[in-house]
Amino acid sequence: MEPQQLKISDYESLKPYFENQNYNLCVYALPSILAWTSSCYQPYGVVKDGALVVCARFSKPEYNHIILPIMPDDRDYSPEYLADLLREVGFDALWFIPEDYIARHGRENIEKLFNLEEQSGYHDYVYLTEDLAGLKGNRFSKKRNLVNQFEKTYMNGHNRVTIEEMTSATSSASLDFLDEWCEVNDCDANEDDLSCERIAAMNTIEHIDYFDVKGIQLRLDGKVAALGIAAPLTADMGVLHFEKAFADVKGLYQYFDRECARRLFSEFKYINKENDMDIPGLAHAKKSYHPVMIGKSYKLMLKQ
Repeated sequence: MEPQQLKISDYESLKPYFENQNYNLCVYALPSILAWTSSCYQPYGVVKDGALVVCARFSKPEYNHIILPIMPDDRDYSPEYLADLLREVGFDALWFIPEDYIARHGRENIEKLFNLEEQSGYHDYVYLTEDLAGLKGNRFSKKRNLVNQFEKTYMNGHNRVTIEEMTSATSSASLDFLDEWCEVNDCDANEDDLSCERIAAMNTIEHIDYFDVKGIQLRLDGKVAALGIAAPLTADMGVLHFEKAFADVKGLYQYFDRECARRLFSEFKYINKENDMDIPGLAHAKKSYHPVMIGKSYKLMLKQ
């Protein structure tokens, strides 16, 4: 069984596998799998027993892995099946195994075949859409204050802010903003993280009308100052793949985050805002919005 390289042009043919899929970790969104294609990561795939097996190949071979087979039903895969699957595709690791899979099959049974490891930097932060769209209650008082300050400075009687849907017609302005944001945040200094994320964001923006994603961008005095892109994940959860805003504009991020919840996730009960990559500042920011659950991720390494 030889996996074949997956390309952005394969999106339409791969969509049926992801309809109503049930894994709640952000990596199981098809646009993300394809958009992160770069010199350091290439997605491959093969169909096995009617399900899509996604194989991630990296420039650093120790990162090579597959994820759980994807199929639009509630089919489950035993540890024995997954061990055989790894041998068939020539890999020795499964990444991004949701916590409920571990609970269903039991650590003892899994550890007969695999070394089990928690992926702390890849735990997803999940929020109630109504919490982020409303910012109600004492726990969000600081966020509301920042939103109010932003509105007072830039909106109430000033009309300096506009929000628009992201489309192919707006992609040039979106990419210009991304370049400027990356220059401020020195994306190219970190090849494995921000630099690769920049490529993923560019790929998504350039195919914004092709992927089943929704995006908005905020213009401040006519210039893009924030953007957000969301995609479906499960029946009741969407994932916010990219959210960028200039940090030096007080209250901009808090205001824009609220607008993303209202405009991009109205059909979903939950918002998955991905993981923190073990970056303390990012972890603090995500926790400050009071997630209702943390989607834990595990790695299974095949025992020899």
